[in-house]
Amino acid sequence: MANFNRVILLGNLTRDVELRYLPSGVAVAEIGLAINDRRKNQAGEVIEETTFVDVTLWSRTAEIAGEFLSRGAPVLIEGRLKYDTWETDGQKRSKLRVVGERMQLLGARGGRERQGAGGTGAESGRPAATVAASQSAEHDFAGSPPGDDIPF
Repeated sequence: MANFNRVILLGNLTRDVELRYLPSGVAVAEIGLAINDRRKNQAGEVIEETTFVDVTLWSRTAEIAGEFLSRGAPVLIEGRLKYDTWETDGQKRSKLRVVGERMQLLGARGGRERQGAGGTGAESGRPAATVAASQSAEHDFAGSPPGDDIPF
């Protein structure tokens, strides 16, 4: 039987990025996303429902999130679901989270949220920055050589 585990989320950060480094030097960032869903119920009333999702980012993607994202910032995350289990005070706990593999920054510089063409948030019409966890250290952003400024 084939398996497929892929998640794409677009939402706003619920808190500032929690960036830390493992003893091996690898960066890990924990972020919380709020994703809003609007729909009509049977009576025709619009219902707004918010889903909160915890996301873990690794390596350069985690560092970029820590540098450029803050509470309320819009971001697009692509990744996979992971089921975590642990025990606290004799009680078994579990949680479904997302391991982010790609991240696209959507807000404009300086925290000013302006929606440009295509919903990228890039006022100049240039695409927003995309970051993939599997990138080499030689490339800060998708396809950009080292030393280039952030493309948004």
